[in-house]
Amino acid sequence: MVHGLRPYQLEAGRAILDSVYHRKGLTFCVEVARQGGKNELSACLELNILARYGGKPWNLIKCSPTFKPQTVLSRDRLRDRIRDNGVACYSSTVDGYIVRFLKAKAVFLSAAKTSNVVGHTAHLLLEVDEAQDVDKDKYSKEFRPMGSTTNVTTVLYGTPWDDTTLLEETKQSCYELEKKDGIRRVFRYDWHEIARHVPDYRKFVEGERARLGDHHPLFLTQYCLELVNDAGRLFSPLQREQLQGTHAKLPNCRPQKAYIAGIDLAGEAEQDESGRLLSVKPGRDSTVMTIAELDYPPRTDPNRLSDIRIVAQYCWTGQKHSVLVPQMIDTLRHVWDCDKVVVDATGVGQPVASFLKQALGSRIVPFTFTSQSKSKLGYQLLAAVDSGRLKMYASDGSAEYHAFWHEMETARKVNRPDSAMNFFVHPSDGHDDYLMSLALLVEAAERFVPRIAYGTVPL
Repeated sequence: MVHGLRPYQLEAGRAILDSVYHRKGLTFCVEVARQGGKNELSACLELNILARYGGKPWNLIKCSPTFKPQTVLSRDRLRDRIRDNGVACYSSTVDGYIVRFLKAKAVFLSAAKTSNVVGHTAHLLLEVDEAQDVDKDKYSKEFRPMGSTTNVTTVLYGTPWDDTTLLEETKQSCYELEKKDGIRRVFRYDWHEIARHVPDYRKFVEGERARLGDHHPLFLTQYCLELVNDAGRLFSPLQREQLQGTHAKLPNCRPQKAYIAGIDLAGEAEQDESGRLLSVKPGRDSTVMTIAELDYPPRTDPNRLSDIRIVAQYCWTGQKHSVLVPQMIDTLRHVWDCDKVVVDATGVGQPVASFLKQALGSRIVPFTFTSQSKSKLGYQLLAAVDSGRLKMYASDGSAEYHAFWHEMETARKVNRPDSAMNFFVHPSDGHDDYLMSLALLVEAAERFVPRIAYGTVPL
């Protein structure tokens, strides 16, 4: 029932089954690079255990951060393995979340904070999928006690994030126990190990590395199995060096070139004098518009994305939107002939985005900031920097140039256990208008579709 598993899956699987079959009650951490087969390993373990203990009314329990899709996918994968092995006649699904095999059961539960799971007992195995995203208190108070009377073997699966997660803290405890008794409890297989057995996987990951960059948090955690630092700077010194270009700033568009823009809008509300004096760094938010020229690679390299060369920046402070909108429309249409413009449409930005869209049509893409959309924006920005695609114009001594680099140097990030990221400039360091405009610019590059010229070939 374990045919088709790769050597690294068998290595971890045999250690886990040995603990289950001999009632050792060990806790394991299994980290496998994304799409490396940890879920397949889990399903094969479950089938083997159910088959061995099918004559007893005992449970194994698996939990995931969410019921849909994660828990449902785990349940369905086990049912597929049962069917593939020709033993579906001994199995049934009960209440939608329990897979029965003869008398034994696999119970699939949600580990969301609001889920009601108290009362279940784990006799055979307790599994925690994507353990880096499972709340530590939820696990300690509601899941861990499920195996307290049965000396249950426990397996935590996942990929690293930071040093505060359930997965990382459990892994460090396992390492300490390994030093004491020599029993291996931690099994880690990064993308290189998977690629040894799956050549196509190597091609895929190398493509992801080219797209995201070596230092991108998602590449480091999901493929290299490395931790990321929490609440650090958004850009390292090396990344800021990568961001600095050598091309000149431009006064207007050039023929046969494509241009995009990102616009971060300031609120219209004026600060009163007392508010300005009380702020750590007095000053108002500004509306910042960043313009970039897109440079597409030769057709011989279809996988490479366009280079994004910043060629101009505009900053307006203290101006009403009614005055700004006509200026922006004229600049976008007549100075740069922008093909795609992503504009902040959050809150007070929504009416401005609507006016721009009325004037410029499908060129305008309104963008609403939420925690998830901002996280995606931040990852895109890091990927563009790490891959060398995004470049700032050479120093011209302008106020915009210096303000831009001040924000790049002071920008911070906070990584959350759900793999989401927040990025910002702390108020004590100033504003983040140029930073957000830059992130929206990269989104514009993602949304832009090159124009294709069509013609006829004379016969």
